[in-house]
Amino acid sequence: MSAPPSLDIVDETFLAVPPATVAAVFAEPASWRRYWPDLVLEVYTDRGDKGLRWTVTGALVGTMEVWLEPVLDGTLLHYFLRATPADAAGTPRALAPRELRREFDRRARAAKAIALGLKEILEDGREPGVPPRGED
Repeated sequence: MSAPPSLDIVDETFLAVPPATVAAVFAEPASWRRYWPDLVLEVYTDRGDKGLRWTVTGALVGTMEVWLEPVLDGTLLHYFLRATPADAAGTPRALAPRELRREFDRRARAAKAIALGLKEILEDGREPGVPPRGED
């Protein structure tokens, strides 16, 4: 039996756009490299407008998921990262508690930055409850 992942990061952000709009951003593998440049992702479940699940290798070893939940007039973007830091050969490695906390904080802040960046771009100033531009 393997050890549990040393990083377990969960984030949620509401975006006032439909799930299909958010899904389109993550559908293109080139975007994965932009958002997670030190990770190699391989899809193991493509849920369409409900998101993706990946196996993760590279700087981390584990799994990652983007789950897109329709809520009211938008999408609740759920982000899950369950992984362990890895060495250059891809072997999981233990970090000192302080290093692990720094890595956790760095990854959690990066996840929130991705979500808030998408919110700013995709919503284009739209507020919840207000129809997108061009709709009555």
